[in-house]
Amino acid sequence: MGQTVVEKIAQSHMARGPRDRQLRAGDFLYVRPRHVMTHDNTAPAIEKFAAIGAPRVRDPAQPVFVLDHDIQNRSAANLAKYAAIEAFAKRHGIDFHPAGTGVGHQVMIERQYVVPGAFVVASDSHANMYGGMGALGTPVVRSDAAAIWACGAFWWQVPRTVLVELHGELRDGATGKDVILALCGLYDQGEVLNAAVEFGGSGAAGLSLDARLTIANMTTEWGALCGWFPIDETTLAFVEQRRGRATRSGAQRVTAEDVERWRAEPVAADDDAAYAGRITLDLSRVTPHVSGPDSVETTTPLAELVTQDVRIHKAYLVSCVNSRLEDLAAAAAVLRGRKIADGVELYVAAASREVQRNSERTGAWQALLDAGARALPPGCGPCIGLGAGLLEAGEVGISATNRNFKGRMGSRDARCYLAGPAVVAASAVAGRICGPAPSESRRLAPTFETFTHAPIERAPVGILPGFPERLAGRLVLLPRDSLDTDGMYGKEFTYRDDMTPEKMADVVFENYDPQFAARTATGDIVIGGRNFGSGSSREQAVTALQARGIAMVVAGSYGRTYLRNAYNNGFPCIECPELVARVRELLSAGIEAGEKTLIPGDTVEVDFASGTIAFRGETFRFPALERMAQRLIAAGGLENHVRRSLGLRE
Repeated sequence: MGQTVVEKIAQSHMARGPRDRQLRAGDFLYVRPRHVMTHDNTAPAIEKFAAIGAPRVRDPAQPVFVLDHDIQNRSAANLAKYAAIEAFAKRHGIDFHPAGTGVGHQVMIERQYVVPGAFVVASDSHANMYGGMGALGTPVVRSDAAAIWACGAFWWQVPRTVLVELHGELRDGATGKDVILALCGLYDQGEVLNAAVEFGGSGAAGLSLDARLTIANMTTEWGALCGWFPIDETTLAFVEQRRGRATRSGAQRVTAEDVERWRAEPVAADDDAAYAGRITLDLSRVTPHVSGPDSVETTTPLAELVTQDVRIHKAYLVSCVNSRLEDLAAAAAVLRGRKIADGVELYVAAASREVQRNSERTGAWQALLDAGARALPPGCGPCIGLGAGLLEAGEVGISATNRNFKGRMGSRDARCYLAGPAVVAASAVAGRICGPAPSESRRLAPTFETFTHAPIERAPVGILPGFPERLAGRLVLLPRDSLDTDGMYGKEFTYRDDMTPEKMADVVFENYDPQFAARTATGDIVIGGRNFGSGSSREQAVTALQARGIAMVVAGSYGRTYLRNAYNNGFPCIECPELVARVRELLSAGIEAGEKTLIPGDTVEVDFASGTIAFRGETFRFPALERMAQRLIAAGGLENHVRRSLGLRE
């Protein structure tokens, strides 16, 4: 049986793992990535690197630092943090890109750190975007970044792959953003959760590179670990264009020989690759879509939403997903010669300084400003809820960003919708959600096929030395599915360096339920729903729970990046959907009443040795934790694990 693209790229970057056979879904290995990007979270990664105690960065060519999140913050503390990051980069010979260069993911692609067939990671959940370049891009977390600096590799589990076949061509004003919004709404029951998504079919070849980057970027919101597009002439034309610019500037990372090799032998799946499932989408049937409010999974054809006359207060053309030249040009075409509606504010920030300069040359940037748009520096800004232009309580926003979680872009008492740049621009002019032209309302039907394959025989997993055999605690139910990390740890605390464990414990889950910290106690066991910990890769979504004294989490399923953070911090998490369903059934009255945190007073007992959970006289089974998870938890986290592997004193 052949390999998928993800299995092949992982194999070619394997530092340690199975050597007697080809990699398959489910395998654990250590990957040596081509690059690892960190942004403002470089500061805590530096602290973790210091805690590991490695004498030097193993390969200074691997890390890339790009400051992009809190760049509007000119406080002495933030400037000092930025200066410390720059000094660390200089001391270790690491590439550093200061505030104002652009959003990290865009910079990684512009400067050719991301190339076809490469395995490139970032300590940010939207590393998936690199898949638009034919690379394998996937998120890691801060502790992983520090570990890569120290030893050059990180642990990874090969995901299953879902094939998405695209046919036909986009029309009727539909864009790449509409494709991924439609997919997020159509397949919202975990079809691609923690999977690799491999796009193919004749329709994929007809998409622009910007459209591919947009779709790959938001496979994160779809729940996937990565989203990959084939390497073709569209990819290579962009690579050659960038290579020419790099040659003139002296920052050469790609050679002519590299391009010819990718053209002659592009990485591709084998004909008999083992896919977990297949989705088929006719691009000609995709129409403009809008997601929200406050959920990417709630997606509606624009033509239907227009009839609801949704008034808006703020509009946004910012972020790594839809602020490239193609996006700004589409918005400018709508706004040229028109003005933003009274009572509406439109904010625009290019994905990079280079994108802004190019849009200035074409006249698109000036058209946006002439219409009344307010320019922000190239960076994340309001997308991450930092800087100017945030949503106030009671306001409604429409944004070309990738996330609209409650409270992410401002007040948790505001509402936010997602759409493509042209729809955002048209809505800013009209003062209500609409498109630049009437569109059809086409409801798409899901077409998910599941494939089964003979499992690979693996040795049974027992309890490793140092791993707890049992845990027991009071049950705390959080009934919401897709509970995101913005809800667990708010944006206003994520990039603050003065948050002690005590302060973190006080604000944990504040954006989801302000009473959570006051009602819970040390030793409690949290029961969560499906896709627990979706969204941002922020580590504090785990460490704040630890600070509160929560013993562990049991959920129906997890966002894989949340699990990385949990295991890397020595925090047990297991999946037991049967227990979750039973608890929800028994506590249905409180759930129907809208309670966000339910504490019935029961105790749950988790027996890791037998793989069972006891609750109200019933027993529920769960799969044994993999050896890697056990090793990290037994060691007390990744820092200790890496320190021991390097032979350093604890």
